Amino acid sequence: MRFQRLDLNLLVALDALLEERNITRAAEKLSLSQSAISGMLSRLREYFDDKLLTPVGRSMVLTPLAQELVEPVRNVLLHAQTVASITPAFTPQTARRHFRIATSDYVVHVLLRHVMVEIETSAPNITLEFLPQVEDSAEKLRRGDYDFLIIPEPFIADDQPFVPLFQDEYVCVIAKDNPVADGAFDLACYERLEHVSVLLGWPRTPTFESRFLDDRGIRRKVRVQASDFLSAASVVVGTRMVATMHARLARLAAQHLPLRIVPVPLPVPRVRECLQWHHYLDADPCHRWLRGVMANVAAKLPAANA
Repeated sequence: MRFQRLDLNLLVALDALLEERNITRAAEKLSLSQSAISGMLSRLREYFDDKLLTPVGRSMVLTPLAQELVEPVRNVLLHAQTVASITPAFTPQTARRHFRIATSDYVVHVLLRHVMVEIETSAPNITLEFLPQVEDSAEKLRRGDYDFLIIPEPFIADDQPFVPLFQDEYVCVIAKDNPVADGAFDLACYERLEHVSVLLGWPRTPTFESRFLDDRGIRRKVRVQASDFLSAASVVVGTRMVATMHARLARLAAQHLPLRIVPVPLPVPRVRECLQWHHYLDADPCHRWLRGVMANVAAKLPAANA
């Protein structure tokens, strides 16, 4: 299909080229041959009368015009995706969609497992994909690579809609047979013990509580760096180490592991987990329905200090 002499099919290739800045990677992303992508790039250069990508050393960089095209091209494709997903009448029972949710294992265990219980029978053809948080999660949301982010409020992007889901507080978990539990677990003890910390995604990103502790000058002796919170709880078993984590997940872990939950010996603020999405999906009926399910499930969670 052409619009003002532009083959609209070329926009998909242009989007991949603008993102990857590499013909080979763009071809792999679209499952096309390099020669096919090269031919499309030639046609795009002819239409825009601009090189779009130009070699600098061993890399390709975007021309000023190409830089200006990044956001509008992506928005056109996102809106096209929305139009293509519209059905005459939305019903969860018959809807077929796949949603990509970037979040932590904590949110999966505390919230999303309950969401799956809710939609298992009411929406049998809706599938979910849980993805790790990464440094550019907000950008991936803007590009439509993610349908949702569920992240602590300080990390949300300020240019996309969001709603708060639930709050939680922080506790420490130690092995049930750790002798430190028999004495005073104060700040001096906390700093003296070796810690299991959590770094999420790739590149490894400090968590909310880690940043808070660092900002307060609390220097933990980190012995182990785990990639998720449940692993951090498992690692302290049989050791004298301590992990700082969310109260809800700590209680879940303590049901299956020999752990003791003790208060954090300093006032760490509660964390508020928020649900964020791209504004182009605001009116999407299926997306809006799933947002409602997640909000309803979150509202039914027991209190953080229950």
